[in-house]
Amino acid sequence: MTRPTTHRDRAKAERRASLVEAAARLFAENGYAAVTIEQLGSAVGISGPAVYRHFSGKQAVLEELLVGVSSRLRQGGRAVCTAGSAPADTLRALIAFHTDFALTETDVIRVQDRDLPSLAPVARDRVRALQRGYVDDWVAALRACSPAFSDAVARLRVHAVFGLLNSTPHALRGSRADQAVAASELEAAAWAALTVPSPAVEGGA
Repeated sequence: MTRPTTHRDRAKAERRASLVEAAARLFAENGYAAVTIEQLGSAVGISGPAVYRHFSGKQAVLEELLVGVSSRLRQGGRAVCTAGSAPADTLRALIAFHTDFALTETDVIRVQDRDLPSLAPVARDRVRALQRGYVDDWVAALRACSPAFSDAVARLRVHAVFGLLNSTPHALRGSRADQAVAASELEAAAWAALTVPSPAVEGGA
């Protein structure tokens, strides 16, 4: 992606980012279908028609939001997995990376869960492809850490841990201290859920 170089370009990029941030909050609170272009513009101090200077419409804002977050997760996961750390350290780093995402981007998670079907098919397929790649990185990291796990077992555990990490933060309404405790507890729970020995393996199945 080309970085904005002029003051005008930087201001436009900042406005675009502000619109995406506001959309995450509004879509999470009210649902994508209920939010109007006028409400979206008002949230960042511009008129509804002015939104079209930055996006072709509300659908394009949703695409920027959901494809964008999937891209960030995929890139972040890849960076962790290619850092050359020991298998256990890689897995712990993936857990910490996703825990931070889950605690800081709850609005995006809510929009993803509820409004992914509202994306155009091409954008929806792009999101799913990025998500599959992210899951594959986690599965590879888990199997490197626990070689006895089959691909199916590792994949099941990874999806279960995503459910744990992505759902628990919705209940948090506390201070920064509470968030720090939550991060520690979630990381510990995720590690335990991923790495506890498999009953199937222990039983010889």
